[in-house]
Amino acid sequence: MSVPWLSVIVPTYNGQSYLHAALEGIVAQGDDRIEVLAIDDGSTDRTLAILDEYTTRLPLEVIPRPHFGNWTTTTNIALSRARGDHACFLHQDDCWLPGRLEVLKRLLTKHPRAALFLHPSWFIDVEGRRVGRWRCPLPRDGQPVASDFVLERLLVQNFISIPAPLFRRETVLALGGLDETLWYTADWDLWLKLVATGETVHWPEPLSCFRIHPLSQTVRASSQSARFRSQMERVFERHMARWKPSRRRVKRQVAKAGRFSAAVNTAMVAHFHGQRAHLGRLAWQALALGPGGWRRFLRDSRIVERTRARLRTRNLKGP
Repeated sequence: MSVPWLSVIVPTYNGQSYLHAALEGIVAQGDDRIEVLAIDDGSTDRTLAILDEYTTRLPLEVIPRPHFGNWTTTTNIALSRARGDHACFLHQDDCWLPGRLEVLKRLLTKHPRAALFLHPSWFIDVEGRRVGRWRCPLPRDGQPVASDFVLERLLVQNFISIPAPLFRRETVLALGGLDETLWYTADWDLWLKLVATGETVHWPEPLSCFRIHPLSQTVRASSQSARFRSQMERVFERHMARWKPSRRRVKRQVAKAGRFSAAVNTAMVAHFHGQRAHLGRLAWQALALGPGGWRRFLRDSRIVERTRARLRTRNLKGP
């Protein structure tokens, strides 16, 4: 095959429950000018057998490796081996909707200099039922959005789901790839680095699905809420220090909203895992936000839709 226009990076580990859906979503695109690199982290279930089934239906390369336990490491390895000008990630429990690549190719042709292309996603449950929409607080006209505009919102909360973005592969490699010391916030860190390099193009309709389920790596790992909070704060402070907005007042508001968002996320994780949340500190930060900070937090954190989707996954019974 000639050089593919897109490399799809699929990190896998014991993904037999949902991997079929992820791969079928790629097949449904009907695009034979892509490559798919599935890098497996030592699976002990049927994951490798499932991948083997799709080698005749997709331009798929399977890269088996001994178990290491870090999706960021395997993803970086696959990125370095890929050949496409552009790349995207698809985790084994997520999936694409039909027509996704057609839309992204059209946007890429129209805006070839953009640093990042993205779109909303549907939250889905273990059965694949839609339980909410993962929105992006960006303009809906499909036109390039300035870096500062996106950073102002993305610093408050990661509003980009893993299966949504498309980016230039060499740019990510030049930025050092994913930070392998981060198991929860590595994607947020990468999106912030990419956004800082140029414009973002946002398509307003969902083109992918992000699955909520209790066996995901990040859900299991986030049971250690202190380390979870440390990673949130580390990425936030790293990029806040680099960001130079034109108005100091905006930076102060984003700083308050972003730190409050990290505290809320940590409290939600602690509650989910039956741990004690530090509500006193959270209440103090809430009071300090002020009306402008609250508007910014509610808009950029998407706290309502994130919480509603997770509550719905708990309340739904049976297929």
